[in-house]
Amino acid sequence: MTKRPKRAKRSRRPAEPWWAQLPTEELLDVRLCDLDLALEGTALQRRVDQLNGELERAGLVFRPYVYLSVDWFTPEGSTGFAVPFYLAHPRLVRLEHSQMFEAEGSTHDWCMKLLRHETAHAFDNAYRLHRRAAWRRTFGKYSLPYRDAYEANTTSKSYVQHLGAWYAQSHPAEDYAETFSVWLAPHSNWQEVYADWPALKKLQALDRLLHEVGGDKPVVTTRDRDESLPKLRYTLREHYRRRRGYYGVQMPWRHDTELRLLFSDPEAGGRALRAATFLQQNRVDLRAKVSALTGQYRYVVDQALDAMMQRCRELDLRLSRPKHQARLGAAVLTTMVTLALARGRKPRFRR
Repeated sequence: MTKRPKRAKRSRRPAEPWWAQLPTEELLDVRLCDLDLALEGTALQRRVDQLNGELERAGLVFRPYVYLSVDWFTPEGSTGFAVPFYLAHPRLVRLEHSQMFEAEGSTHDWCMKLLRHETAHAFDNAYRLHRRAAWRRTFGKYSLPYRDAYEANTTSKSYVQHLGAWYAQSHPAEDYAETFSVWLAPHSNWQEVYADWPALKKLQALDRLLHEVGGDKPVVTTRDRDESLPKLRYTLREHYRRRRGYYGVQMPWRHDTELRLLFSDPEAGGRALRAATFLQQNRVDLRAKVSALTGQYRYVVDQALDAMMQRCRELDLRLSRPKHQARLGAAVLTTMVTLALARGRKPRFRR
């Protein structure tokens, strides 16, 4: 009698953390340091592994170290970078969505783009690229101060398109990081995609620079982990309170004229749909579109929509045009109010 081959043992899934099934209100009272999270065995770790594979195929010996914190950022001078803690567990991704209306980097492609971007900053620190004359000729002065806000030229072809919100235009260091990310991404076909763009010269210059240093050992290595999760002794509730406070500063309202151009006064509108109701019905779509256009967190856009709806109620404005026209006008006005609300804030991405 032929014996059946033994089935390979399936690796057991790691046990669920003790807080995974807590109701949201109880979960919010858990301290960040008590989440006891790790990269190992997570989808995030697999994406970091993919990143390392991309670096290897590109002929770069550098590998960044990655650790959990509260945001995406590369500490000044560090050869590693932080990623948001919520990416280490699906329950925390859902919590992030519930608190901030999005979870930055929660999809595979989005996460890979951010990983490449932060790797660019870590690589720069490891090889001190920005001190080289070739880097400065290509991207500009690294020493320029970061601006709290920047006006993007949306028709410019001197910068690559990667993270969105024309982020490469915000600073020479971000121009470099976005160019590095496009260069590194598999199947980006940057030679063809940017063939007619002035940005191609930046890609070609960076290609030469990376081939020059990429096979060498880094001249700088660090192990610092600024704001790493085990050091953070405040609760998730406090964490989100701080974030909402940061992105939800009150502003003086100056958009009555625009609202009245978009909607109508009650006498003109009769029994037409209330403008506040119309905005509420289209809130999710407006929030997503305006966030993508402006590069602002969806929470910021939501604050703008709250302010618009409140003022529409106070003025009792009504829908006075076809809905498809009103949706377009609402998107434009929401963008204006969002940018006004966000003025004086740092861009959403941090190096």
